[in-house]
Amino acid sequence: MKIYHLSHTDLDGYSCQFVSNFYLKNIEFYNSNYGKEIDKKMSHIISKIGNDKAVILITDLNLTKTQCQSYEEQLKDKNVKLILLDHHQTGAECSQIFPWYYLDNSRSATKICYDFFSAMFGADERLEAYCNVVNAVDIWLKNDPNFELGKVCMGAIAGAKEINKVMFEKEHIEYIFYLIKNFCEFLSLNNAHIELDNRLHGIKKEFFYLKNDDTLSNLNSNYLVRHLTSNSDKFSIDYRGSRGILTYNIGSASVIGNDFLVANPEFKFFIDITSKKSMSFRSNGDFDVSQMAKELCDGGGHKNASGGFFAGFIDSYNYDEIKSQVVNLINKKTGEQ
Repeated sequence: MKIYHLSHTDLDGYSCQFVSNFYLKNIEFYNSNYGKEIDKKMSHIISKIGNDKAVILITDLNLTKTQCQSYEEQLKDKNVKLILLDHHQTGAECSQIFPWYYLDNSRSATKICYDFFSAMFGADERLEAYCNVVNAVDIWLKNDPNFELGKVCMGAIAGAKEINKVMFEKEHIEYIFYLIKNFCEFLSLNNAHIELDNRLHGIKKEFFYLKNDDTLSNLNSNYLVRHLTSNSDKFSIDYRGSRGILTYNIGSASVIGNDFLVANPEFKFFIDITSKKSMSFRSNGDFDVSQMAKELCDGGGHKNASGGFFAGFIDSYNYDEIKSQVVNLINKKTGEQ
């Protein structure tokens, strides 16, 4: 039986998935902020479900009554069990109406999730200790002995932007789980919050380490270049007969762009577009991205490094939708198809 687990994009939300991954197998993980993104992710999940039995588990996300009704309607002809475990008081009305909507505002969603699964499959002392750390910071128990460690964990997850979740959803959750697994190593230490804070940079580097040590930026770039290269068909675009790569909110576009182009000389340019509509253009060699930036978005700059602003860009949670907008922009400006 397939399980689809949709959760929030913070420490509490990811920790719910860490708990479900501890107890269950055959899970696909998805993450969302509130509002329309939930609908987008749910539509994607529902579209993947065939006639087989499945469970959709939603954690650390509160739904509106309209959303609950819509999901029930979309699932009425499918063999799917819907479960929601949450702690946000704004879902109180829904919890009274829908039997699959469980709400308890006295515990974090992670704590609810752990209590739910451990009651069925058995307790785990270390996992429970970690869940207590998340609980302390998520519902802000300032006098709890776990609170300071929870703050460090919360900041670490909030700052874990090395792998973009829109482009690399599976790799992103793998990275988050790796960090959480390492958090658990500090639970029994004196001054655990200080020890983890001191070690965090090294822990991140160890995830990206392949052969030789380097800066976190370079290790991260090498990791992303490998994944961009192995998925180059998905991320490639064409401009006036030249092939390039398109990324979204990749971060450190100069470093990653140059590293990718050096490793893949058949690609002539590298574009990163951000949620703020800015575009970074990079090349390595004779390809002039300043002219490209000027033509596409009235931008400009240097031959190998330019920028621009795509005023008509509509941010999306789906890479294919992002790529489609850039491809349409190129076709419109160049007159090519």
